[in-house]
Amino acid sequence: MISTNKYIGIDLGTSSVKILLVDGAGTILKTVTKDYPLSFPNPGWSEQEPADWWQACCTGIKELLSDQLASEIKGIGCGGQMHGLVALDGNDDVIRPAILWNDGRTAEETAWLNEEIGKEKLSNLTANIAFAGFTAPKILWMKKNEPANFERIAKIMLPKDYINYKLTGVHSCDYSDASGMLLLDVEHKCWSDEMLETCGIDLSVMPQLYESYECIGTIRPEVAEMLGLPSYVKVAAGAGDNAAAAVGTGTVGDGDCNISLGTSGTIFISSDKFGVDPNNGLHSFAHANGKYHLMGCMLSAASCNKWLCDEILKTQDYASEQKNISDDKLGNNRVFFLPYLMGERSPINDTDARGTFIGLSMDTTRSDIVQAVLEGVTFAIRDSFEVAKSLGLDINRSKICGGGARSPLWRKMIANILGISLDIPKTEEGPGYGGAMLAMVCCGEYKSVDACAEALLSVTETIEPDPEITARYEEQYQKFRRIYPALKGLFPELR
Repeated sequence: MISTNKYIGIDLGTSSVKILLVDGAGTILKTVTKDYPLSFPNPGWSEQEPADWWQACCTGIKELLSDQLASEIKGIGCGGQMHGLVALDGNDDVIRPAILWNDGRTAEETAWLNEEIGKEKLSNLTANIAFAGFTAPKILWMKKNEPANFERIAKIMLPKDYINYKLTGVHSCDYSDASGMLLLDVEHKCWSDEMLETCGIDLSVMPQLYESYECIGTIRPEVAEMLGLPSYVKVAAGAGDNAAAAVGTGTVGDGDCNISLGTSGTIFISSDKFGVDPNNGLHSFAHANGKYHLMGCMLSAASCNKWLCDEILKTQDYASEQKNISDDKLGNNRVFFLPYLMGERSPINDTDARGTFIGLSMDTTRSDIVQAVLEGVTFAIRDSFEVAKSLGLDINRSKICGGGARSPLWRKMIANILGISLDIPKTEEGPGYGGAMLAMVCCGEYKSVDACAEALLSVTETIEPDPEITARYEEQYQKFRRIYPALKGLFPELR
């Protein structure tokens, strides 16, 4: 008998929420996208109002269901932007705007954690060192700079968990998202008492932990009525956006790889076993399938191209800007770009780093600059790729997702700069689709995340590297990797 069950997948991104309606066979029936504002109160700061997320989700779900039979909806799963600090008071009201993953204000707190607590101890406690985007440094910043607000904290949550709380009334967090807080003992999947003490917070402040596919509860009756949903709809714990995207592309097997070209950029390597990069250049996190993964994350990826086109070139026709970049130009550009518009995380961990063009001359064209931006992002992804290879990981192919992945040119660059086969999934919705899949497992449609991925996901196309282009790009990458070390000492003076 064919299942008539339907599921809602939510992708709570940095600039918008995308909501998917998916049936039990994995067919996407409808999508709705709702934007919300992003605030930069000071240079390097990045904040959002959680109320804007919730309003966008409510409006989007209502629109999604406007022509659907609501009784067929069985579950909801959310993938969301990671690391953001959502602080609630004793009445579960938001204390201040959420401090986001790409916020760079915590340089002092990050340095204190890495230098005074020590990287080795942090890695032993949490499997990671401190990065400015992580949640723990944000808590320390709030403690120091907003003590009155800090004293009001009754619950700390992550962005997608706030949506789940509004749906169910449950304070929850899944292991994949919690991994990026620097408060979780990733190997043993529990909150680290020592890290909580370091940040000056009590265990009672932290949400209950779940596997991503576990049910945290059903929708509150008043919310169900408001959204037009049955009150028996189950809500899965969900996952951080990268783990959700990995699920949504089928990156769940040991050694499977996924590259995400969204606002941020990631290289995600699934693993059956817990492991840590000895140099902590890659993050060691829990995966949404109940296992683990290593991940390199750059703060500005597709957002670099958006910045160039929207703010500098004053166009949103991204495809037209790329049409003159032919194969013979790949690996022959004399212009290079460091994509550190918001500082950088993996693998350099430098909040002071900034975007830089080098190699400009009087004959530099508009296309040369566009090409340099796309290449710069890809070279930076390769930096993390090289760390993975240094750990003995043999990665010869990867899947790809995210808005930037829709560019045939960018896909070709990635295949050739990394020298790997690049598989294009049939479904390109990443975190939202992964969220829907987690809801399916939560509701028993499939027995496991891996079984769900095997049943629903396939590849439509594979981009193979061209030996000549790959060779040219190898020379280019060796030049690129010398630029940041040469400029590193200058960046703090530009702060």
